[in-house]
Amino acid sequence: MVRVLLTGGAGFVGHHVAEAILLNTDWHITFLDRLDLSGNLRRIVEIQGWEIHKSRCSWEWHDLRASIKGLPWHDIFLHLGALTHVDRSIRDPLAAVYDNVVGTAHILEFARQHCRRFLYFSTDEVFGPAAPGVRYKEWDRYRSGNPYAATKAGGEELALAYHNTYAVPVIITHTMNIIGERQHPEKFLPSTIRKLQRGELVRIHSDATRSVSGSRFYIDAHDVAHAILFILENGTPGDKYNIVGAEEISNLDLAQRIAAAMGKELNYKMVDFHSARPGHDLRYALDGTKLEKLGWMPRLNIDRSIRRIVDWYQEHPNWLR
Repeated sequence: MVRVLLTGGAGFVGHHVAEAILLNTDWHITFLDRLDLSGNLRRIVEIQGWEIHKSRCSWEWHDLRASIKGLPWHDIFLHLGALTHVDRSIRDPLAAVYDNVVGTAHILEFARQHCRRFLYFSTDEVFGPAAPGVRYKEWDRYRSGNPYAATKAGGEELALAYHNTYAVPVIITHTMNIIGERQHPEKFLPSTIRKLQRGELVRIHSDATRSVSGSRFYIDAHDVAHAILFILENGTPGDKYNIVGAEEISNLDLAQRIAAAMGKELNYKMVDFHSARPGHDLRYALDGTKLEKLGWMPRLNIDRSIRRIVDWYQEHPNWLR
């Protein structure tokens, strides 16, 4: 039986990955999480078919800022646990260093003797802002715009070092902005739903002229989980892969699509957020050609995803609190 150690398993992306594993494989999952701001056990118990599949799951509470001892052999390590809140990393950069660099060092050190595949889940933000028309490839230079991005880049370099020095079979992914069920309510999509429900103003991240909205290649969490399983099977240790949404969408366009799905009128204001809050970049963009050539592309239409997710949040208002 394949045993998977999933860090950050109670997080937004982590629980979607866990659901994909439970629904599509016979693997056993060990969830490793410290259940702080991002982790929430409600996500785990709401996984599709949880009552059927929970016998294949076990739990380890652990803070990765401390070394790991006493866990058994695991075949696959999926390292998704991280401090992912950019604002928090700006307020407290050392917290990001401890979580994303020191924490990665501890899980890599444990993995030296305990794994056959190690996936490090990174971000598009390590490349910094992308000018119009630019889409970064996997091995392009880094230019982190905030402490969160810098610490994720630091974790990547550690992972590569452990691959090159100790032959840890590391694979790295970069992923763009992810949308889906059970996301933290401060994130853009659930936050916009909540504001539309309350008739509140929606602030749209824009350039200094307040005329051009920021943009992202938004991607459904179910597609991301599917991509991770695909990369585990088809990826090459020591390599990197971009997981990219099919369509670039401006933040204003996304807010308008959310409002349309809710049958609401969007009351919005363009805000020069970057000048007021350095560290928030206007545009990120990745090139997904490499993974496409390997045989993976997003399966889900983004408009249908938005409508499904909006309907889900309206049916589960407790996740907007």
